[in-house]
Amino acid sequence: MRTYDKYTVATEHEGLTVETYLKQIVQCSGRRLQKLTRAKGILLKGHNVFLQKKVKAGDIVQVLVMTDQAYGVQPEEGKINVLYEDAQFIVLDKAAGQLVHPAGQTKEGTLANYLAHYFQTKGILTTIRPLHRLDRDTSGCVAFAKDARTQTEIEQQQQSGSFKRTYLALVQGVLEQEGVIDEPIGLCPGKPNRRMIRSEGDQAITRFRTVQTLADVSLLELSLTTGRTHQIRVHLAHIGHPILGDGMYGRRSAIIGRQALHAATLSFTHPHTSQEVTVNAPFPADMARVMERSSLFT
Repeated sequence: MRTYDKYTVATEHEGLTVETYLKQIVQCSGRRLQKLTRAKGILLKGHNVFLQKKVKAGDIVQVLVMTDQAYGVQPEEGKINVLYEDAQFIVLDKAAGQLVHPAGQTKEGTLANYLAHYFQTKGILTTIRPLHRLDRDTSGCVAFAKDARTQTEIEQQQQSGSFKRTYLALVQGVLEQEGVIDEPIGLCPGKPNRRMIRSEGDQAITRFRTVQTLADVSLLELSLTTGRTHQIRVHLAHIGHPILGDGMYGRRSAIIGRQALHAATLSFTHPHTSQEVTVNAPFPADMARVMERSSLFT
């Protein structure tokens, strides 16, 4: 038995194509439209319809409610720390050293594998949908959507800038200021895993504020206007204050075994309740130990 969501075309939307109506009014992503088309899951006045057909005021557009058939990753028992959960979202506190999702040769031990097992134990079958990524050695908040519609709605917030993430970083040296780093980032020739400042790169904007300075490190709060790969790490290295322990863009450290970068807070407007949701991840122990050590020499 198929289940459909029904939408009545308003007068001001008359003349739109079915495709435009679904994308702009129903807020279907391109990915979801492809799936619906393959499943013959779009009806106009009760009949299958081509996407370029124009709608009229009062028409009934029906959209198939597609249920997930698999997790998309292999469920694997493992520890997760839930920071927030409701019917549409779950936000986890990722440990440093862990991948968010399987990549390359790594198929197991990721946050997605553990989350799939968590859902499995609760009798929930839903594809694992991370809404953003963190580098392996970055800790903190990672949000997942529990359904395709929620994923699409949050992707729109990400594009508009209303899905916000705040980071904390320990950087080398004393930086007693706040400011904006606006430098384009592109690929590093010959090193596909690295990024660098390049005039022909994509625009990248990082805002920072110094929270505390110690003897030889500074604690910064950072927010991103754009979301380029390794953006914070590249930008801080560019201004001469690389993240402590970042072997790729600075140098490794004897006092912390990874780059001292933590996704501390994320906030967004809940698409179902219109309420502002703010989630905080606790400050990690290894970064706290660095601050305690540094304070001894202040």
